[in-house]
Amino acid sequence: MNPLSPTTDSSKNKILIVDDDPSLLRLLGIRLSAADYHVESAKNAKIALGRLESFHPHLVISDLKMEGMDGMALFEQIRARHPHIPVIIMTAHGTIPDAINATKQGVFSFLTKPFESKELLEVVQEAIRLQPAELNHNQVDNQWRDKIISRSTVMESLLQQSKQVAKSDFSLLIHSQSGTGKELLAKAIHLASPRYDQKFTAINCAAIPEQLLESELFGHTKGAFTGAEKNHIGLFQATDGGTLFLDEIGDMPMNFQVKLLRTLQEREVRPVGSSQNIKVDVRIISATHKNLQQAIIDKTFREDLYYRLNVVELVLPPLSERREDIPLLAQHFLTRSTEQSHINISGFSQEAMEVLISADWPGNIRQLQNVVEQTVALSTEPLLSEMLVRNALRDKTAILPSFVQARDKFERDYLAKLLKITAGNVSQAAKIAQRNRTEFYKLLNRHHLSAEAFRSE
Repeated sequence: MNPLSPTTDSSKNKILIVDDDPSLLRLLGIRLSAADYHVESAKNAKIALGRLESFHPHLVISDLKMEGMDGMALFEQIRARHPHIPVIIMTAHGTIPDAINATKQGVFSFLTKPFESKELLEVVQEAIRLQPAELNHNQVDNQWRDKIISRSTVMESLLQQSKQVAKSDFSLLIHSQSGTGKELLAKAIHLASPRYDQKFTAINCAAIPEQLLESELFGHTKGAFTGAEKNHIGLFQATDGGTLFLDEIGDMPMNFQVKLLRTLQEREVRPVGSSQNIKVDVRIISATHKNLQQAIIDKTFREDLYYRLNVVELVLPPLSERREDIPLLAQHFLTRSTEQSHINISGFSQEAMEVLISADWPGNIRQLQNVVEQTVALSTEPLLSEMLVRNALRDKTAILPSFVQARDKFERDYLAKLLKITAGNVSQAAKIAQRNRTEFYKLLNRHHLSAEAFRSE
């Protein structure tokens, strides 16, 4: 068996080796494979970045001196895309200043060639051991994220960060555009947290009038206001011990922001109409599509509340930045729609899927779901067509034909018009078109036009 291409085993820790020396790549592959690691290799940094898109290693080992992008430049790229992956740098030109500089920038370790197998394996073992446990595939339980459909590396990195911060009790702020699935991510974080067996409650702060928001979150007593015919337990109390998701927190009225801040600081609520404070134990996850830092400048959001909510910020990418997920999501929505409506549709035509993948998706996943459901409702064929998808997107510019299609249509219409004018007289039509008879006949044949058909007319 080639040690650089071992049989995939999900129980093994995965290592990517990057070096422009083929003999060293092979030697390291043999040593690490013998130690029961799943190893892949790349002969330069560019290839390594491509491998990262599908291999998802637990560790990267890279040479420092390579043509093109060197090891430190590769490390910077890895840190930007996959901050959870540790990197070990190897060099034959190692100095103490090099090692100090590299480790200060975040490189896990620095190995000077030649090194013993024992030294290599000890450093590798330590790098993997010090990763958060949830990043180790030996211990991953993915049930918490089952409802999040994705195979993109940017989402994988976000989910790994999410599971890491889920273990703590810090307040989280999810920032993303509308329709990206903020509540789905918040629910997944709740399921990955120690509070997984307690209640998860979601509320959209923009959907509730200001006068009702306090009662909805904090509760009220009987007779507190007109229509309060009995005591009402607010969502903070109802979610005690669990997780409360405050969606569109940026739309919360300024007057209420003060009351929410006090509740988060004191960890207690006072129902409307009551003089008693009630202790609550709730983990807060909030979300917004707005720029809250700009809102602070504009005096529409409190700075102290922002820092209370934004202990950790997670940025959920728009659909346009995770296009590799579009086929998965589209098929998921298709399956669900056909099951619900009992319509027999097997999938998308190749052209329809290409349109889906290349669309702008300003409405993100919510828009994709709407487009799929609309095409299912209107389709009369077993495959969803390109035109149905384009119409559902309501993108007039997307309906424009390609240059070749437009040219062919013009030629066909032009030739047909000439034949109608001349009643199928090819010599006369060719003269008007300023083409010789031979070339004119070739044009007619290309567009499947018969001069005789126009003579009969």
